[in-house]
Amino acid sequence: MKAIVSVDQNWGIGYKGDLLLKIPEDMKFFKQMTVGKVVVMGRGTYESLPGKEPLKGRTNIILSTNKDFQDERFIICHSLEDLLQELKKYPSDDICVIGGESLFQLLMPYLNELYVTKIRHTFPADKHLRNVDEDDNWKVESEGELQTYNDIQYSVVKYIRK
Repeated sequence: MKAIVSVDQNWGIGYKGDLLLKIPEDMKFFKQMTVGKVVVMGRGTYESLPGKEPLKGRTNIILSTNKDFQDERFIICHSLEDLLQELKKYPSDDICVIGGESLFQLLMPYLNELYVTKIRHTFPADKHLRNVDEDDNWKVESEGELQTYNDIQYSVVKYIRK
């Protein structure tokens, strides 16, 4: 199972229910990595989707502890146990955790790969990812070319579990 996320220099991932920065090339990378796969998100990430529509061409799974939350367009799981049971139906390599903060924390022990777009800038953020550069369980496998969007540099770093 892998995760795909964009972080700023303080490992911020979101602010007031939205991404810190929408980089068109990064959005293309996200789509390329997730189309035809299973995307797992928390209810907050679901709330941030344009029109609260499922991501096209993907199996969309939401983890929400709110038992009243239902949406027939998504697979809804109401506990970690339910989610892990549901995920057994899919090849582990096809599962992409896409956020948010609580879901990344909850599923971090189950992840084998992280694709982190590291933005070399700091933004106001109220949601964060644990700094995996300081986590002995992870190592950098590769880092993409440094790119620039609106004078802000970024690169995609692939981490793998040691």
